[in-house]
Amino acid sequence: MLTNAVPILASLNEVETIKFYTEKLGFTFHPAWDGYLIFSRDGIFIHLWPCKDPEIPKATGCYVNVTEVDKLYAELEPKGVVHPNGPLKDMPWGMRQFSILDVAGNIVHFGEDIQGDEED
Repeated sequence: MLTNAVPILASLNEVETIKFYTEKLGFTFHPAWDGYLIFSRDGIFIHLWPCKDPEIPKATGCYVNVTEVDKLYAELEPKGVVHPNGPLKDMPWGMRQFSILDVAGNIVHFGEDIQGDEED
C-alpha cells in the first residue's frame, strides 16, 4: 500500500539551499511557496521548510536509498559535500553508504543495500 516517503528538512536560507541542492547535489528545483522548497532527482523528492532556529537542522536528516552508490559518491565527493565522518563505507546493517551535510546542517545519508533482497 505505501509507495514512498518524502523527507521534509529545515532550510535556514532559501537562496543558499536552492544553490546547494541544485549545484552541489544535482537536484532539480521546483517552485517555492513562501519559502517552502521542493527538489527532485531520479524520482526522489526532498522538501525543505523555512526555519529560523539553526539548532533544528543539526538534529534532523534523512536516508535516501540508492543504486550505484559508488558512482554517486564519485560524483559528489569532489564537490566537498561529504561529511568528514561520513565517507563511503560498508555498514554492519548491510548498507554501503556515505553522508553529506547540507548548508543548514541537515544530514543526508545515501545508501545502497549490499545484502540482497533476502528479507522482501
